[in-house]
Amino acid sequence: MSYSEQALQKIEDGDIKEANRLYAWALRKDDDDTLNSFAEELYGLGFDNKAKRIYEKLLEKYPDEDSLQVNLADIEIGQGHTDEALQHLATVKPDSDAYLQSLLVAADLYQTEELYEVSEQKLLEAEKIAPDEQVVLFALGEFYNMMQNYKKAADYYLTLIKRGILTLSSVDLVARLATAYAGMGKFETSMAYFEQIKTVNKTPDILFQQGFVYLQLKDYTNAIDLLTQLRETNPDYVSLYSILATAQEKNGDIEAAYKTAQEGIGFDEFNEDLFSQAAELANQLQKYDDVESYLKKALKINPEQMRTVVQLSNLYISQQRYQDNYDLLQPYIEENDLDPQIYWNIAVSDEKLEHFPEAKEAYQNAFPFFTNNADFLHAAVYFFRQIGNTDWAIKSLKAYLNLVPDDSEFSLMLEDYETNGF
Repeated sequence: MSYSEQALQKIEDGDIKEANRLYAWALRKDDDDTLNSFAEELYGLGFDNKAKRIYEKLLEKYPDEDSLQVNLADIEIGQGHTDEALQHLATVKPDSDAYLQSLLVAADLYQTEELYEVSEQKLLEAEKIAPDEQVVLFALGEFYNMMQNYKKAADYYLTLIKRGILTLSSVDLVARLATAYAGMGKFETSMAYFEQIKTVNKTPDILFQQGFVYLQLKDYTNAIDLLTQLRETNPDYVSLYSILATAQEKNGDIEAAYKTAQEGIGFDEFNEDLFSQAAELANQLQKYDDVESYLKKALKINPEQMRTVVQLSNLYISQQRYQDNYDLLQPYIEENDLDPQIYWNIAVSDEKLEHFPEAKEAYQNAFPFFTNNADFLHAAVYFFRQIGNTDWAIKSLKAYLNLVPDDSEFSLMLEDYETNGF
């Protein structure tokens, strides 16, 4: 048995100290082919630096061996050494036997640098060179899946599946195809592929994705069953809780949905979406103290989340806590592109707190967004009449009567303005 084989055995046994000793002997005593295979094994096990040292040693002896350059580039990418990786890849010319592999490694490199167009170019060049190479087709499928170009991703996955290749690099291609169809909104087709996967082969990711598709198909019972199964086997799979709670809510079990959201928060106390969802469910259950608590926690995580700001502001308005609402919204009123509801809520608080100039500005800011909202226009009419702003009162009246033409009180009000020459 070679020193390399002995070292690998010691790694498997967990005896790293002895593995290191045998590694040193392997570098001195084992033949080059054995060392090359040893490096591949080490890299696969995560011992990047040890593999790198072997490849560098072999490259000194075989400077024209391009596969070594590609292997070293791959390691450098994993270690975040972009420049070094590029230097290795630059030595591999198009007429080299290792050029195809270098293109795949280069594509990976450019993806890590978020240079997606360059990455795509490398992959398409690889496809021209080897149009039937399954690793290339798989890389293209993964690339387009990552880029959310699900139609192209599905085409590549389907090509491989039709060739009888159902798994590649430990990836279930049928599940990938099902997910791609879900990404295109073709949920029935997606489910047809999910149902082809044997239960024993369903990873937590596959169970989650299938549960999500059941939810989109409004098959809440199956969504709940599948996601509950996932929760029982993988309770720390945090993403499941929001989807499961949504399915339970849609199925009419608000109490169960609320409990699920709370469980999810227990596993991820920095998930603002779960806090927001828990608040919505607590609101339906009229647990208003919980609503406020969860929303405040969500805003502590992300103060810029306007949806949460609006939720908390709406709560304060409903409870007539106008000063609390005013204090909440003050940090946001100078910002651009506010949620229109915030303008309305600011207007209400300023009006109730008798900050009339500020309320006027807020109503005017909100007006363009709520010309089809009778409740807003009704309130605006009374406010502008109260402060004696005739032009805006009439403007609000006309917009309101376009929506509610049979409101006799407001019709008489408009006639009164017109009779007086306004």
